[in-house]
Amino acid sequence: MASAIHCLSSSCLNIQSKFKTLSLNNNSSSHHSNLAPFTSLSFSSNLSPNLFSKGSLTMSTIQRPIRHSVVCEAAPTKKADSAAKRARQAEKRRIYNKSRKSEVRTRMKKVLEALDGLRKKPDAQPEEVLPIEKLIAEAYSVIDKAVKVGTLHRNTGARRKSRLARRKKAVEIHHGWYTPEAAPA
Repeated sequence: MASAIHCLSSSCLNIQSKFKTLSLNNNSSSHHSNLAPFTSLSFSSNLSPNLFSKGSLTMSTIQRPIRHSVVCEAAPTKKADSAAKRARQAEKRRIYNKSRKSEVRTRMKKVLEALDGLRKKPDAQPEEVLPIEKLIAEAYSVIDKAVKVGTLHRNTGARRKSRLARRKKAVEIHHGWYTPEAAPA
């Protein structure tokens, strides 16, 4: 008892190399002109189901007016390992975030050291704050970028910027360059 299988995908043609009992027959005639790019397969009825255990083979019967056809698709059973991909992505993000956080800490440290040096200097001038303000602007920029890409939480970024601003104001108050306003009574 032999039946005909018409492959509607190119992956079915790969089955021939795996099964010795399959043979390719190309029966292209005038009434099969719309199926010319497809090749028909015929095989013996003693084909056991365990031959299909190496991969995923789906077969479905299609009712046509003249004959019955079976459509088959062969696909590999192994899917892409999404857990491994997630681990690779997480490692890439970890390294990226680590460098961003390191840059934020470095910029903050430079500003704080400059402010401490200015605070300890007894004869400091108000113009000496200008290079420190430039360092503060660079630190703010780095912090804002880290918040924008998600490396730092926005509250953390705001807290770190506030810390720099408070420290600068403390130095200015210490030297008398800034006098805070009295709170309205």
